[in-house]
Formats: sequence, structure tokens, C-alpha cells
Amino acid sequence: MRNHTTIVRAVLCVAALALLVAGVAPAQTKSSPPGTATFTVTAVGKKENAPPISKDDVQLSMGKDRKQIGDWKKADQLYLAILIDSSIDTSAAGQWDYLREFIQSQPASTYIAVGYLQNNTAMIAQDFTQNHELASKAVRIPIGIGALGSSPYLATLDMLKRWPDTGAQRSILLVTSGIDYFRGQGFGPFSPDLDSVISRAQRQNINIWTIYYPSASHRGHSFFLGNNAQMNIDKLSQDTGAESFFLGLGMPVSIKPYLDEINTHLNNQYLLTFAGGGGAKGKFQSVKVKTELADVEFFTPSAVFLPPGS
Repeated sequence: MRNHTTIVRAVLCVAALALLVAGVAPAQTKSSPPGTATFTVTAVGKKENAPPISKDDVQLSMGKDRKQIGDWKKADQLYLAILIDSSIDTSAAGQWDYLREFIQSQPASTYIAVGYLQNNTAMIAQDFTQNHELASKAVRIPIGIGALGSSPYLATLDMLKRWPDTGAQRSILLVTSGIDYFRGQGFGPFSPDLDSVISRAQRQNINIWTIYYPSASHRGHSFFLGNNAQMNIDKLSQDTGAESFFLGLGMPVSIKPYLDEINTHLNNQYLLTFAGGGGAKGKFQSVKVKTELADVEFFTPSAVFLPPGS
């Protein structure tokens, strides 16, 4: 979690049915030009909103080598999926007016989908649409205790696998406790599926913004489970070039400040394209993006996928 507080830290048939009901096409994404890679960079003002940034203001490095930036631009469209963990406490519905306001405040160029994570799948209530009023109507009270037993990571991975053919600027807003009830506690502090979600999101250039909300169960109020869960969603966000929002393990007084900040970030994103090939199969490569502009920093994924090529 960046600059907020110190961290106090199922089956195939169901998935197939969800796919048919949702009407979401299998994951395809518009690729970069051959021999290039594109990823999203979020400009963050340390004291106030980041100023407009040109390509000449930005430096890209891969290891010790500087790389030439081929293109630096704002996207024409944003595809934003709002995913709500069905097992969070039902009191979250008291915050949904803020979420609806957030949805309706998005520019007309933003396509919004709404889904609920349950049974290790993403159940799509509203597919991507520019009708923000329609999308806001898909926001409902979470199921709560009746939805326990699922993994928010497998369910998010399900959404990534079924992401439709969209433009290059893509984000997920995930509201979850982060607790993996499906896998349980026998795998150390991190869910065994976390790395799969991160690498898939990096490959598809999807930022995953997370807001912590406690689980509906008494077990979910465990300090151990809650702390580990927050470490998981924080890593998920940071490694995909986004941010995680929480304040301790309790219920947030209001999610509006979080949504306002996410909105600011979404409005200050750029698509960076550079030449690079990943060999016969493609590969993940860590990169660094810097600027000499005062009081400006960047959110970037921990690694970028270089498509197959020389």
C-alpha cells in the first residue's frame, strides 16, 4: 500500500455456465505492433495532480540499459471492470452510493463492466458498456456468509482469461477481503494463485486496483488472516502497476476518498510503447520509468511482457 498507512498487516462446469450466462468472449487483447511492447504508466503528483507529461520528460531503462521510447500517449478509451467479492460483509452495500457515483462520473470514453466473485469465477452482472447508468444499476448488496469458500484470486484470474478484445488501457477495481477461503492457510503468507494472476494481468496490460473490505465471517476478522490478505492484495496491485487501499483491518469509514484517488490515477495514465522482443516464446522483463520533473513519480508493473520476437 503506497503512502496511505503502515500495513498492519469451482469447478469447470460452473465456469462454463458462467461464461455462457455472462456472454464474455474468451480473452483476446489488441496487441502492440510487431516487435514492440506496450504497458500503462500512471503519473502521480507527490503534492498535487501530476502535470501533463510529454515523451521527452520520460526515461525508460531495462536493467542498466536506456531504451528508446517509441510512443507515449493517452489512450482514447478505458476498459474498467469492477469486481466485488461476494463474500465481503453485507454492510459494504452502505458504501455503494459512492461506487455508483464513481461509475457515473467516468467519461463517455470509459467502458465499464460489473461482476461478482463467487465459486472461483467472475459472475458478470453487466458486460462492458458505455452506458454508465446501466452499469451502476448492476451494483448490488454482496451475498456475505453464503458466498464463503471461494478464492478472489482464482475468480479474478477467471475474469482475466475471459477479458474481451479491447483497447490497450485496461483496469480492474477489485473490492475484496483478500482472504483465500478455497486454498486455505497451508501455503504460506501468499496465495498459491497470486503469481498466476499477476503474470496474466501483466501479459494483458491490466492494472488491478484493490480496496479492502472485511469478510462476512467471524473467522475473517482474524488478525493473521486479515494481515496476510492485505499483503496479498497490496502485492497484486503494486505488481500490476496500481495501488491498494485500506486502513487497518476494520471497515473503512468511507470508500469515497479511495475512489476519488483511483479516479485521479485513471485520468493520469499513459501508454508507453518501446521496441523489444521476447525470443521464441516471449518473456517477462522488469523495466524502470523515471522523470526529472519535480514532485512526479510513476506507478508501473513490476514486469512487462515482451511478446515473441527477436
